Amino acid sequence: MESFTTRDVARLLGLTETQVRSQARAGFLTPERGPRNGYRFSFQDLVLLRTARELAQARVPSHRIRSALRDLARQLPWGRSLSEVRITANGQGVLVHEGENAWNPESGQLQIEFTVPEPPSRAATVTRPLPPDSSQSIQHRNAWEWFDQAVELEARDPTQAYHAYTQALTADPTLHEAHINLGRLLQLAGRTQEAIKHYHISIHSGTSDPTAAFNLGTALEELGQWRAAVAAYHQAVDLDSRFADAHFNLARLHEQLGQRADALQHFRAYKRLVE
Repeated sequence: MESFTTRDVARLLGLTETQVRSQARAGFLTPERGPRNGYRFSFQDLVLLRTARELAQARVPSHRIRSALRDLARQLPWGRSLSEVRITANGQGVLVHEGENAWNPESGQLQIEFTVPEPPSRAATVTRPLPPDSSQSIQHRNAWEWFDQAVELEARDPTQAYHAYTQALTADPTLHEAHINLGRLLQLAGRTQEAIKHYHISIHSGTSDPTAAFNLGTALEELGQWRAAVAAYHQAVDLDSRFADAHFNLARLHEQLGQRADALQHFRAYKRLVE
């Protein structure tokens, strides 16, 4: 796989060269030295720098990002790369996701981001009252009204958002947007297999939206099913050839599977889209 100069990385990730060099000195990357002692970054380094950028955009303090990624690098078994796990923001901290587990790399403790209730055996009903809606009673909301309510609830109360999405799907089981969003909530709660079922339903609805296929890829990655994840990401780019994140993930997985030519093809597609 080709290597990248400091300037290459800065251009691809929207960082300054000073920021890139600062991250290179932080201790979680493994750049080599090229001509004139300049940094030469691997694709795996690029993946980690992109993760650090996304954490910074989520307002995680820079010292927490560096500390968490350094701690995680020490915790992983020898031979495993940080780019093989999913790393997300959790408030002002960092969570690492692998399979159905999530933990804080600084404390080493397993964590649960929020609780989504087990689905009932019959059509879901709201067990806690939703905020009042002056335009229409709760009983007469249609699927889209439940969906809109769920979107508004996600940030402040994921449990109620879960209930609202299930109500939307009770009203219209074919609402693929609700399947995607409910799948994402379940995935964040560690219920990855259930999330996958909702992604599949959305995909099989015949939608041209690549989001379900992309999310399916992320869920399959969490379960270590890399080849199945590759197929899902390919489905996403088949639906939208300009889906830069899907090309990036394909490049990363093909690289991890030793498929260098395929990795290079998708990384070049990613570069064309973001430059």
